Amino acid sequence: MRIRDAHAADWPAIWPLVREVAAAGRTYTFPRDIGEDHAREMWMLTAPSRTVVAVDDDGTFLGTAKMNPNHMGPASHIASASFMVRPEHSGRGVGRALGEETLAWARAEGYRAMQFNAVVETNTRAVALWKSLGFTVIGTLPEGYRLPDGSYTGLHIMHLAL
Repeated sequence: MRIRDAHAADWPAIWPLVREVAAAGRTYTFPRDIGEDHAREMWMLTAPSRTVVAVDDDGTFLGTAKMNPNHMGPASHIASASFMVRPEHSGRGVGRALGEETLAWARAEGYRAMQFNAVVETNTRAVALWKSLGFTVIGTLPEGYRLPDGSYTGLHIMHLAL
């Protein structure tokens, strides 16, 4: 697997994944009916932020991540990141590799910490992955996320000092 910067030519592979994940309504606070232009603007970041793709040896798209300052101004020393892995490649280390890439980027860019603002509590695989990379849950917004069935679950705020 190789992780590289995303280019405009990668968007046709990224967009179906973003659309599918948003429509599922289980892991992201994106509108479930997000439009392509809005999704592209939110996902395809430019410097000082970064968007990457993970590809296999044949160039097959496996997943993507975006990384950016979490806040502006005097809080811009805290990074954040978001991740999506194609379902058929789940459980093969793609998410971990993307997570490690974002942490390396944040350290190289001089960030003091990384914070995830909205990790859906029922997304147990993601929560376990981030904990295994050293993140801790520093708070949970009770019933902060409405699942597709109408029930509510918490939104974790996760943090890792760099």
